[in-house]
Amino acid sequence: MPTNNKTEGLLALIREGKPMSGGMQLHLIMQLSIPAILAQVTNVMMFFIDQAMVGSLGAEASASIGLVESTTWLFGGLASAASMGFSVQVAHFIGANDFVKARQVVRHGLICTSVLALALMAVAAIISPHLPYWLGGGSDIASDASSYFLIFALAAPFFQLNSLASSVLKCEGRMRVASVLSVVLCVLDVIFNFFFIFPSRHVTLLGVEVWVPGAGLGVTGAAIGTSLAFLVVSLLQSTFAFVRSKILSITHFRESFRWIGSYLSNALRIGAPMALQSFLMSTAQIISTMIVAPLGNFAIAANTFAITAESLCYMPGYGIGEAATTLVGQSVGAGRRELCSRFARLSVFSGMVVMALMGVVMYLFSYEMMALMTPVEEIRLLGSNCLRIEAFAEPMFAASIVTYSVCVGAGDTLRPSLINLGSMWLVRLSLAYVLASTYGLQGVWFAMAVELTIRGSLFLIRLMRGKWMYSLKG
Repeated sequence: MPTNNKTEGLLALIREGKPMSGGMQLHLIMQLSIPAILAQVTNVMMFFIDQAMVGSLGAEASASIGLVESTTWLFGGLASAASMGFSVQVAHFIGANDFVKARQVVRHGLICTSVLALALMAVAAIISPHLPYWLGGGSDIASDASSYFLIFALAAPFFQLNSLASSVLKCEGRMRVASVLSVVLCVLDVIFNFFFIFPSRHVTLLGVEVWVPGAGLGVTGAAIGTSLAFLVVSLLQSTFAFVRSKILSITHFRESFRWIGSYLSNALRIGAPMALQSFLMSTAQIISTMIVAPLGNFAIAANTFAITAESLCYMPGYGIGEAATTLVGQSVGAGRRELCSRFARLSVFSGMVVMALMGVVMYLFSYEMMALMTPVEEIRLLGSNCLRIEAFAEPMFAASIVTYSVCVGAGDTLRPSLINLGSMWLVRLSLAYVLASTYGLQGVWFAMAVELTIRGSLFLIRLMRGKWMYSLKG
């Protein structure tokens, strides 16, 4: 697995309180951001490939996944919030050079997130037969949608384990490990889907006809393939995070374990606002899906594909945001206020520049991006029009993504979560509801673009005021 001694040396400067030039800071942001961006893009590519494979089965198959997709985000968001509650503390203790406490937090995180994952699995399994109907789906797609969500539910412990292990590795600064494993995840997902989605068939390779076995499970096969890929990668990711890490290995450093309530209370303080945000944001996405559902299966499919296509453009923002969380988190742990502020502003500016460029790409190639996922011309045209609307909001979307990540690294999650929630519920949903009846799916996406611009502006104001550094004195 690749390492980078120069990056590790620069991270050590943070912990040791040594000066860092602007060039060093920018270099460190880029060194951590690039593998994080690749990891994010690879994850999106996995869903992109899923959508393309299922999309080849027709509009109903695509709509069945699109119907429950926002609910899977809800459960995934709760898992991520739980992981961040502990991993941010890990970053703070690493920044303070207190590796023993960092490992203690890791142990607590493994226990608490495992309990949460089992609870989420049980809840999701119970609601899976009813969920498609609650979301306004028709009987023609309900069976596939329910099956997809049930399999997702049963794999929840592995999604959670992968989330915690990946989050801990990133807060340690080992972005390259997570990046490589994301590529592995994508490759495995393609392989498993290839055999589970499609039936046995003859395939022509280099002019030679080859018989390929297949389960022919369609939408259910897509869920099985993705779940198996996460199972394998979660075990690999855990090995690097909890066994082979020079700092965080809980097998090499065999300190006695004792329960420390403050780690859980701190995790709740950091993670609870994120979990509440995830719940309400995903609920808002579900309501948004319910607004789109009456527009028909073509609109549901186009909305789902357009979201997947857009995510290729905003994933760089999330990658830079992950780097910002690590750098701000370790700077907070080291008690370096000025360095913390510089890392934050450089990260946000970099994210806005990158996503502005990605917005241009999305505008110019929107139709081609949709064409990769579906052969249905009506879905292609509708989705590409939505992407062109959204392209103009990408820079401000970056401001909200990276600034939020900065705040998470500092342990400031309550007010940023309120900004996200207020913007989504008060602006996007209300505007989407009004515009959908007149302008259809394009009205929904126009509401999204307006809301993201407002949200980004609010986050930039919070960044400049500096109140997110409340835990640092001076």
